[in-house]
Amino acid sequence: MNRFIIADPKKCIGCRTCEVACVLAHNGGKLEALTKTNFAPRLKVVKGLNVSTTIMCRHCEDAPCANVCPNGAIVRAADSIQVLQEKCIGCKTCVVACPYGAMNVVTKQVEVMFNGLSQGFCLKAEAQKCDLCEGRAAGPACISVCPTKALHMMGRDTLQAMLRKKQLRAALDEASEMNF
Repeated sequence: MNRFIIADPKKCIGCRTCEVACVLAHNGGKLEALTKTNFAPRLKVVKGLNVSTTIMCRHCEDAPCANVCPNGAIVRAADSIQVLQEKCIGCKTCVVACPYGAMNVVTKQVEVMFNGLSQGFCLKAEAQKCDLCEGRAAGPACISVCPTKALHMMGRDTLQAMLRKKQLRAALDEASEMNF
């Protein structure tokens, strides 16, 4: 089972600290990544009238985004779904296929090299989604900075424990209401 991050909407206050941490974590902590034109978090805080929560990749077992990618740029890696940017052509097929709205295509300026010499810059469209801060020793940046601890990493053990609690609660609630 793939790991994923989930938000508790009862705890989320919509402060967007997770978005800022995400951008900084994926841009080497550079503050210029926080400008309006460069700000591209891999999760999105959504605020409703009385509730706030985040939308991010759920790292689906049978990931629709990976199934439709024509270049094989979205792959299953260990216990998550990752985007291989060197294969991505920015076609947006994954954006259409994602049932959670967690995929995004961003345009980045890249340097064009030929025989080791810079030929200038061009724009490249790339698929972008939560990668669980792969390679970051401390784990996902969003989880560690959330002031209300609304974000949680979910894995097989966590889901099984939650299921057992729900089953026990349901069984005890039903048993207490039964009249024999």
